[in-house]
Amino acid sequence: MKIDEIAILAGGLATRLKPVSETVPKSLIEVAGKPFIYHQLKLLQSKGIRKAVICAGYLGEQIQNYVGDGKEFGIQAEYSFDGDKLLGTGGALRKSLKFFRNDFFILYGDSYLDAEFEDINEYFLKSNKCGLMTVLKNDGKWDKSNIEFENGEILVYDKKVTSGEMRYIDYGLGILNKKAFEDFENREVFDLEEVYRDLLKKKQLAGFEVHKRFYEIGSFTGLEETEKYLLNKKHANGFNELY
Repeated sequence: MKIDEIAILAGGLATRLKPVSETVPKSLIEVAGKPFIYHQLKLLQSKGIRKAVICAGYLGEQIQNYVGDGKEFGIQAEYSFDGDKLLGTGGALRKSLKFFRNDFFILYGDSYLDAEFEDINEYFLKSNKCGLMTVLKNDGKWDKSNIEFENGEILVYDKKVTSGEMRYIDYGLGILNKKAFEDFENREVFDLEEVYRDLLKKKQLAGFEVHKRFYEIGSFTGLEETEKYLLNKKHANGFNELY
């Protein structure tokens, strides 16, 4: 079964991008001549994603005004707003569950992940587990490593307490089944990290290793690297447009 739905977590405050992010949500910051979410949605469409649910918070109405129903990007767009208070990444996902059939991809709103979605999809379905996390061998290169991963298995995942045994990092692309949220039904504000750790404890979290580095716009350095990558990709394609 092909998983063609995705949740995009775009509700953060983007404090590292101030003062730019005080009036413009991170998703709409211009990168390589277009708002970042343009590149994100076009990439997802090229990977076979047909519906994106944008979990929005701070300045989220601006994202909705730009993306609309998603037709311009070849994708169906829906919106789930946090409301009066930020729900955290896990709480935002739980609120958005009504938009999904069953299994769905998850992506952070500041990430550009040119990964093999079909291979990840297939691996998840064969695992018979409630969730999947993609991991990248990082060795502290792009960010602090937070995962012990051996022989295709995630052994430890902790973003707060790290050790020298952690050579991998959460790549930022995951898959969850709605059942992953059963233990969180009575909670409103929580993080996605807690959901992953709960699944890992239950041996319900598959791990899939990717080999292409991630790009993100969560910082000015990341923004510069992502723009360079996208411009190089555009030049390599030999077209005026990336997609």
